[in-house]
Amino acid sequence: MMIFLIILSCLIWLAAFLLLPKRILIAPGLSYCALVILSFAKKNGFPIMPLSNGMLLSWLVITFVVMMIVLLQNPAVRQQSRGVGYMTIGGIAGMAVGLLGFTFSTNLNLLYALMIAGSIAGIFFGFLLFTNTPDGRDVALPTGRFFKYLLAKGFPILVTVAQFGIPAIILIARSLLSPI
Repeated sequence: MMIFLIILSCLIWLAAFLLLPKRILIAPGLSYCALVILSFAKKNGFPIMPLSNGMLLSWLVITFVVMMIVLLQNPAVRQQSRGVGYMTIGGIAGMAVGLLGFTFSTNLNLLYALMIAGSIAGIFFGFLLFTNTPDGRDVALPTGRFFKYLLAKGFPILVTVAQFGIPAIILIARSLLSPI
């Protein structure tokens, strides 16, 4: 059952990342579902991902708020997907760079913060890269629409990527604390 839950959560995360460009409303919810499913996986009666109820509840609230923000956006902005691919790839790359914080600290709170900060920086630089393409010139920095569009599309991407980074931090911490 443990293997089934792990594979199912990985497939749901893959679906969440693939849905980001076209259905940005659904992606954070799918990512949260994958996190919850992974929290149910147990080996010898112990959870393989020790996610506290407080952490799951806080991410549920964050996911709900982000999904409501997306629903309240102007329909024209909500349906656009320009630059979302750049921001998604940047967010994943930034998350990976943030995970490198294990090289100098084992404090989990600091590692979560570095993972989120890396994701934010990756999303920002991914969008900045997109604005230098011909399709992104109308939302470039001097137009005044840069930060509005970045926040409208960046928050759901950040929540989706950060929920994927939580198990990555836990797995890295476990491998450092109990070497094979």
